[in-house]
Amino acid sequence: MTIDSANAGAPRRAGNRNEPERPAGRRGAVDPVKALMHRHRELCERAVDPLEIAAGLEAHGVTDRTAARLRHRDVFSLAEEMYARAARDGEEAPRTQPGPGRPGPRAYWAALALAPGALCAAVVVGLRLTDGQPRSAVAVFGALAMTPVLHIAFRRGPLSTRRRTTGAARAWTCWLIAYALVGDGLLSAARDGGPHGPWPLATAPVLALCLACAPATWCAHLFAARARRRLSASRGLEEFAASVRPLLLGAFALFVSALCGLLALCGTVLDEPPAYAGAGALGALLLLARLLTARGFTHVPGRALAGAGAAEALALATVFAARLPGCSFLAVPVERLAEAAGPGAVPALVCGAGALVLLVQAARTLTRASAHAPPCEAP
Repeated sequence: MTIDSANAGAPRRAGNRNEPERPAGRRGAVDPVKALMHRHRELCERAVDPLEIAAGLEAHGVTDRTAARLRHRDVFSLAEEMYARAARDGEEAPRTQPGPGRPGPRAYWAALALAPGALCAAVVVGLRLTDGQPRSAVAVFGALAMTPVLHIAFRRGPLSTRRRTTGAARAWTCWLIAYALVGDGLLSAARDGGPHGPWPLATAPVLALCLACAPATWCAHLFAARARRRLSASRGLEEFAASVRPLLLGAFALFVSALCGLLALCGTVLDEPPAYAGAGALGALLLLARLLTARGFTHVPGRALAGAGAAEALALATVFAARLPGCSFLAVPVERLAEAAGPGAVPALVCGAGALVLLVQAARTLTRASAHAPPCEAP
């Protein structure tokens, strides 16, 4: 039996009332855990389990090294003490169970998610039934109408970015979708010495991408809801990360499978090449960028979208620049790639590389507990 435990029940010796009481044990004259609890008082009052406190601490930059200075093995051990002390101290704010906003299914998600696909299908039908100037008018109207519809569709739900998306990221996204519509045809026409007149539009891949907004929303909600459950059930940050990583990969694979099915369906109905590689890679890139941006990780997705868009623009520019005297060598890489795998290899390569980078980033960041903390505690 130690001296501290032997004297635990002894009454405190009377002394000077003005002399500050010295807490026993590892905390010394100043209680650093109590000071940390004071700085994160709202988090401690609202938390329904220790892991939620750990997520909030991680979001504020508290690491295992910080926890070690407070004599804890990791952040979760520190969060357990903070949770226990907050409950013992009888905080006034009641602990409530997570509400439906973390996140819960909402009826209007279906209408918002289906709106881009429905509008795009109407535009495609209009393009098929018209010719000449009316066809151009339908195309312009469709392009102008899709932007606000997509904006409204993604304002709410698990793909909402809470105004974190920059203007540059939105511009590159629009360029990537525009390239999916006209890029392959323009590249083929440029390689043949054109363009001579209008080139064919790839409506099947764009229609499939718009229809894929619904499965993208559902997969994102499925991942977010299951991750929140694991956040409540896990007993440590490493355990949580190990359990969420398969959820992320499963939701991503489910979306890619749904997108491939939509590409096959649209290609069959419209009698066009489905462009599995190019449109599939673009869909994966956009989904991962949206998932990361919605959780506050905006830097890498913005760079990935800009890199993919710039690479596609550069591919077109080099083909046209090769027509200048002495500049034919500029188009050699694009020419060889197009000869080997067709013009669709350009978006497949650049968007696939960007999607791979974002998948690695998502596996690193979206498996953190702080990525699934309440919005006010997210990084």
